[in-house]
Amino acid sequence: MEIIIKVENLGKKYIISHQTQDRYLALRDVIASGTKKVVKTIAGKPSLVPKKENLWALRNIDFNIEQGDRVGIIGRNGAGKSTLLKLLSRITEPSEGKIAIKGRVSSLLEVGTGFHPELTGRENVYLNGAILGMGKQEIKKKFDEIVDFAEIEKFLDTPVKRYSSGMYVRLAFAVAAHLDSEILVIDEVLAVGDAQFQKKCLGKMDSVSLKEGRTVLFVSHNMGIIRNLCNHGILLDRGEIKYKGDMEETISTYEYENQNILSIWKNNKDLDKTDFFDIENVVLLDEKGNSKREFFNSESIIIKMDVIVKEIHSKMLILLFFTKHGETAFTYPIFLASKNSLKKGKQTVFLEIQKFLLNEGTYFITIDNSLHCIQGLAKYENILNFEVRFDKMEGMPALENVPGYVFPLLNWRLEE
Repeated sequence: MEIIIKVENLGKKYIISHQTQDRYLALRDVIASGTKKVVKTIAGKPSLVPKKENLWALRNIDFNIEQGDRVGIIGRNGAGKSTLLKLLSRITEPSEGKIAIKGRVSSLLEVGTGFHPELTGRENVYLNGAILGMGKQEIKKKFDEIVDFAEIEKFLDTPVKRYSSGMYVRLAFAVAAHLDSEILVIDEVLAVGDAQFQKKCLGKMDSVSLKEGRTVLFVSHNMGIIRNLCNHGILLDRGEIKYKGDMEETISTYEYENQNILSIWKNNKDLDKTDFFDIENVVLLDEKGNSKREFFNSESIIIKMDVIVKEIHSKMLILLFFTKHGETAFTYPIFLASKNSLKKGKQTVFLEIQKFLLNEGTYFITIDNSLHCIQGLAKYENILNFEVRFDKMEGMPALENVPGYVFPLLNWRLEE
């Protein structure tokens, strides 16, 4: 396949200025600041904080992307993902290195990217098309498809400054995906839309790549979505490429380096005043009460939680167990309003996962108040994980790579 994006020795440097005093000062502040400077001068103690500091958001970035590739860019917050997309979209200039791009780039990096707030939705569609170098007739051919996809026909002649963030994203994605560009660049902005629209967008990105041969660059923290959409991956860590290659291997590298290896989770955040429950801590225990995170499938796993319930109603406390691929293995609801269930106030909850239930693998625990939680939006996301290994059972051969999420020990009999 033809190389459509070539990046060599790319780097982006920012200069951070450390403000040593407040921008607006009263007379007493000026007098106090002057006195401190005099004392420091006499004492000979220079300021330890530099006025300016160089920060390399990206450095030594090299990769090639072929036409039709679907590339997932992953990494922790601050790794340089959004900066890389801005460089590829020519929103900002690199400090070093070079980028060679063959074709037009359509970007959706944040809510409202490329929109003029005073223009209507209709006018912004034509504006975006003109920026991509398309003629009026070309845009007209695509216009009805864009409006149908965005589902905002009623507000098409309203200035976009009056749009909600969700309406912004709907129209912006519809424009980016339908106008004729060879490269589609999407940041985490899709998380603003509702779940149904997210699914619609992912289907469209898959379609433009496989059927139209367009190249897609996608940044997301949702490993389940990025695994299904992308075939190649780039893992960024502190501004440098940690790994690049197959998407599955890229995700495995990321998860291995960032997995929580503890068996105890403590909530270090302030209690949420807007929700009906909070979790103080979660501990993984074996049948003897020992804390650990690696279990054989022949032993039970006990999850101990300290829960604070602030009000009792029909809502549920939901434990969700995800696989390392981001797929839901199983869920367990704890009802608040039922008899012998959680009560108002602080209490300790024990949940036992029976032995000979789970298949071999890694499982991540998420706690939320919805059965249909979307990864990345849950209240307590992947707070702990644990490993399940096959135990050698008497009279049975050694097993490995057995498909499925559960491996129950079923009773069976032979009848002659």
